[in-house]
Amino acid sequence: MNFPDELKYTSEHEWVRFTDENTPDGRQIAVVGITDFAQSELGELVYIEVDTVGETVAKDAVFGTVEAVKTTSDLFMPLSGEVLEFNAAISESGGDDPGLINHDPYGKGWIVKIALTDASENDMLLGAVAYRELVGA
Repeated sequence: MNFPDELKYTSEHEWVRFTDENTPDGRQIAVVGITDFAQSELGELVYIEVDTVGETVAKDAVFGTVEAVKTTSDLFMPLSGEVLEFNAAISESGGDDPGLINHDPYGKGWIVKIALTDASENDMLLGAVAYRELVGA
């Protein structure tokens, strides 16, 4: 399993990539997805729902769902922030290819972009080594 060192992780199996971009009001932008471990546990993904674009979502609150052939799981916000964008390539109204998450969870299979509202929460995320230990990899 792949756990890139440059990403941060949550115990709920989301990853965060901090970008060099900021919103016009100075908030840092980050990209969020689910980990390689999560997608392998879920199996083939068939539908991703994110109806929180434009909303500010608190850390650990549900911001969407992933549906696999056998189960549906909530997506938890790793950091408080405003949901700026839902990846059109995986959305039903866009490319409608949720399988991108299975094939490229850290690249083309990202789920949302967010503008952080509380940068102090960044310290609560796990590094790659700690996340590997969490999942026993």
